[in-house]
Amino acid sequence: MRTGEPLPSVGDVLVSLATGLWQWDTATELVTVDAQAARLLGLPARSTILTESQARARMHPSDWNEITGVIPLAVARGTLAEVRIRVVDADGRTVRVVRSRSKPAFDRERRAYELIGTLQEVIEPAPGTSSARSAITGDWRRSREAFLLDAGRALAEARSTAEVLRVAATLSMPGFSPDGLAVFQVEGDRLTIIGHHGYQPGDDGPFAQMPLSTDYPAAEVVRTGQAVYLSAPGEYRDRYPATWPLAEPLGRRSWAFLPLTLGGQTRGAWMAAFNDRVAFTPDERAVLTTVARMLAQALTRAGDAETQRELSEGLQRSMMPSLIPEIPGMGVAARYIPTGGGLQVGGDWYDMIPLPGGVSPDTAQGGRFALVIGDVQGHDVRAAGLMGQLRIALRAYAAEGHRPDAVLSRASRFLHGITHDEQLTDLRFATCLYAEADPATGRLEVARAGHPEPVIRLADGTVVLRPAAGGLPLGVDPDGDYPTTRFTLEPGETMVLCTDGLIETGGHDMESGWRRVRAILERYGDQEAERENGLEGLADALVQGVHGPSSHHTTGPLTDRREDDIALLLLFRSGASRGLSDSPAAPARTRVRSTLLSVAQDEPERIAETRQQLRELLHDWTPADQVDAAVLLVSEMLTNVLVHTDADALLLAEIFGEHGERRLRVQVTDGGDDLPHRRRPGELASSGRGLVLIELLADAWGVEPRGEGKSIWFELHERAREQRDGVDQCGPVPD
Repeated sequence: MRTGEPLPSVGDVLVSLATGLWQWDTATELVTVDAQAARLLGLPARSTILTESQARARMHPSDWNEITGVIPLAVARGTLAEVRIRVVDADGRTVRVVRSRSKPAFDRERRAYELIGTLQEVIEPAPGTSSARSAITGDWRRSREAFLLDAGRALAEARSTAEVLRVAATLSMPGFSPDGLAVFQVEGDRLTIIGHHGYQPGDDGPFAQMPLSTDYPAAEVVRTGQAVYLSAPGEYRDRYPATWPLAEPLGRRSWAFLPLTLGGQTRGAWMAAFNDRVAFTPDERAVLTTVARMLAQALTRAGDAETQRELSEGLQRSMMPSLIPEIPGMGVAARYIPTGGGLQVGGDWYDMIPLPGGVSPDTAQGGRFALVIGDVQGHDVRAAGLMGQLRIALRAYAAEGHRPDAVLSRASRFLHGITHDEQLTDLRFATCLYAEADPATGRLEVARAGHPEPVIRLADGTVVLRPAAGGLPLGVDPDGDYPTTRFTLEPGETMVLCTDGLIETGGHDMESGWRRVRAILERYGDQEAERENGLEGLADALVQGVHGPSSHHTTGPLTDRREDDIALLLLFRSGASRGLSDSPAAPARTRVRSTLLSVAQDEPERIAETRQQLRELLHDWTPADQVDAAVLLVSEMLTNVLVHTDADALLLAEIFGEHGERRLRVQVTDGGDDLPHRRRPGELASSGRGLVLIELLADAWGVEPRGEGKSIWFELHERAREQRDGVDQCGPVPD
């Protein structure tokens, strides 16, 4: 063609370039193609109109889905839609590969897409060649879906900002993986880098604190909310001359800056840099945009979780008290374990309160102190707030010098007052156990408000449940009464106080959970290392037993039960008996176990508790029939005191000697002056058999008058009759 001659028609140019035209209207669902486009699609070379289904049948299914996905993205970005299409025959074999370039538009009135584009045959590059890095080659489209699924799953599983950045750094995008990554975050009016990959330490220095007004691609992305694609160094230099000298030494040749947007707000920017030139076709931009959206969501989730953890841990540190560092003759250990989901501080708490004239938090002077453990109903912010208020109230009442029953009564009235409004919209209660301790004597005075009873681990590892009188949970009845129980923590013994989370975590109920906790307490101390770890090691063993790997082997019957917070308090009394904190070489006392219980005239139901306590004390006694005999005799002795006197009964049970040759001595003391006498009751008599049973079943017994009152005692010798008679007995045989 000579200068001055008219230009050839568009159709002639397209024919000479073997390029066809096609038009698609989604409203009419018709595709119009010219002769060249029809030939490229494997149809006769003439203009024709196809239905969508006919056109779709000539293309690979994945490529048709590719077209329908790229068109809306190109309309939104105002760019060309470019895809590669595999033309297939009737058997599904690929005949050729064509490139489609079009400018789609959206008709709002008809709510339909319209596009006119070109089709041109392309030659697929050989794998491994430099041209294979160009956009959308080979099976790139098929691997893209798999990549996005894997990337979405990995980012969704990241739980912290550091994990999200590690995942982003390992993303291998099909066909054009970035060689350098950086994530920018908006802090006030500045842009900061919160993480990068593919750069040397110090490379981020010039970009670490950058004003949003800076002429830099990431800053522009944050200001406008639009992505910036730079395919060549010259393009970067021309658009951002002020910051090009900072980016040039890093040696990249293409850059993509994408907004990190969530909820319509741009919170940062993501930079993907490449060592090779990248064209950033619509398909490549679609992948980068999808990854940026997933990255924004993952960073937001991780940031919210980290903020919540930081807030919760700060709340926990402020609400969980510090223990008195040193108490002469006693040791204390405590643990608080949140559920691990959502709010990290719930309604469980513990406290250690120096009482007036008692222990100073800053000194190691001996004196009385109080241990408090409780659980406010619920696992939300209100439960945590009520827990803080209730803990402060308990401290105030204790500081005023009130006894345990008065402290809990006042606390119940306080909680009832702040939770019972006129609408009764959010009623709450709390379980609590309050124990005053005297380190000098080991004397404990316990009041309980619906809380699990204390557990005593004896010096030899035997575990017994210590029954303690109690009342309703705090906040239920403002005029509730909370009776107290007094007992002594002997040298070498440990008192365990916990919330129900320690018992029920892992799908357990109170019965099965108590068996698991008891097994942990009894086993602890068998190894030398455990004895050296002492009380802190026992606290760790209890937590590990319900939260650690070993807990997976002891799941309970209620596996769908929700996990609960755990609060744990341990109180150990050191002394002559060998215990957790004493030297393993310390000699053991002759008395191996003991328990001291009181039964008042108005507490006949405690006789059943005493029987259970004695059975736990004799859990490894042989023969078993002697345990039944001891329980029967204790019932008779306590009942006689309650029926025939006006005094309370005090029971002391002690075990002496080595296993297999032990001696049980049980003594019941009361304030009555009348001594018991042996009777010969008739067959129909309802009483008078107490001393007869003692004489038949006990190895030794007696009555000791005192200045005020009396005591009656009996002894049982382990295996005594079997060894003496040389035969196994079916039951106790009188001498």
